[in-house]
Amino acid sequence: MKLAEGLIQRVDVQKRLRETEKRLERIAVAQEGDVPAEDPQDLLHQLSRLYEELNSLICRINRTNCAVEEDGTSLADMLVQRDLLQKKQATWREIAQAGTVTLARHSSREVRFVSTIPVADLQRQADGYAQNYRELDTRIQLLNWTSDLLD
Repeated sequence: MKLAEGLIQRVDVQKRLRETEKRLERIAVAQEGDVPAEDPQDLLHQLSRLYEELNSLICRINRTNCAVEEDGTSLADMLVQRDLLQKKQATWREIAQAGTVTLARHSSREVRFVSTIPVADLQRQADGYAQNYRELDTRIQLLNWTSDLLD
């Protein structure tokens, strides 16, 4: 199985976990004498199996992310870099947005606001982070589809 397939399977297991938890919550209490639509013990066993499967997948994914490298950089480190690029892009855009003066003055007596930060430079930096993010994400996706998931 490829790493990308393991990642897809992890998402599926997480979705099934949420669904099973909700099903169990719906039948956790029943009126005395009523029989729940599903067997709670069966759902509890399913929940346990799903958590075991998720644990196994996460461990395998983590081992693979640490072992797979491109140009001396592990996939795990690349994922951290990608996440930070995304956060930096969002932060720079928010700061640039905050520095954009949009208040209209109706008379010369009103207080005038001016930007204290270089908005255009921040936008360019954010664009650079976005481009670096896309390029790194493409490399990560390639590794995901070409790397075998470790046991």
